[in-house]
Amino acid sequence: MGAARGPRPATAEHRVQRMSPNSKSRLLLSESDSSDTSRSQSRASLAIVTKAPRTPTRRQEYAEATRQAIIDAARRLFSERGYFATKVADIATEARVAPATVYAVTGGKQGLLDELITIWTTDPIVAATVNHTVASSDPVEMIHEIAAATCAMREQWEDIIRLLLNTAPNDAAVAERLSQVTSIYRSAFVPPAERLAELGALRSGMNAAHAVDVLWFYFGYSSYFTLHDDNGWSYAQASRWMADQVCHELLAGRRGARRSSPFDQAATPTGHDEEG
Repeated sequence: MGAARGPRPATAEHRVQRMSPNSKSRLLLSESDSSDTSRSQSRASLAIVTKAPRTPTRRQEYAEATRQAIIDAARRLFSERGYFATKVADIATEARVAPATVYAVTGGKQGLLDELITIWTTDPIVAATVNHTVASSDPVEMIHEIAAATCAMREQWEDIIRLLLNTAPNDAAVAERLSQVTSIYRSAFVPPAERLAELGALRSGMNAAHAVDVLWFYFGYSSYFTLHDDNGWSYAQASRWMADQVCHELLAGRRGARRSSPFDQAATPTGHDEEG
């Protein structure tokens, strides 16, 4: 014979059934509160994930202000004295910090030059111009927008471009950086050139690779400096004239069209009169 069985343990369901009405109400309220608490915690967790970035602390603001002061001081001194003649101690004095701080924050002169180059090459106007031109269906408008953007970049970053070009022949590390920057600069002309080819806007015998070469010839380093430094033209005048030349060289149906002249504008280059 089997052993006698004791009473079966009450299940949760049985316990609830044996509760008084008041006890049941308290249990339901407790479960509801627990559920509400869980939902509140979930919402709080979501709020933590999606809330706006925290305001920088005073220490963070001071650190960023110090970093910017060092970069600004380096840019001024590099422009005035050149890369080799500028010492870290000079930058520290100009920025009103200790030389050790310059090294700690930026890594010294090489780090500062890299920082300036990065700021130049990542200027938002580059991506904005590329994105706008590749969405355009007007070839002439595309080329004039590229001209305007390169003009704005030259006016804003002329000192950094000259610094890099003048320093590279005498410093292997800077020469390597120039090579990298040049690749980045040229690559920005690739999407617009491919868009011109896609639109069938290029003249016979011209493909996207050739178009990049022409864009680089006019809007790369040399042409702006030649027209500005040697001819005395403003960058704006050089930009307008080069845009018209590029349209003439690249676009189908533009051969024989009248080319604009910088002298069509009210302002004239230094050393020339309206009748030049």
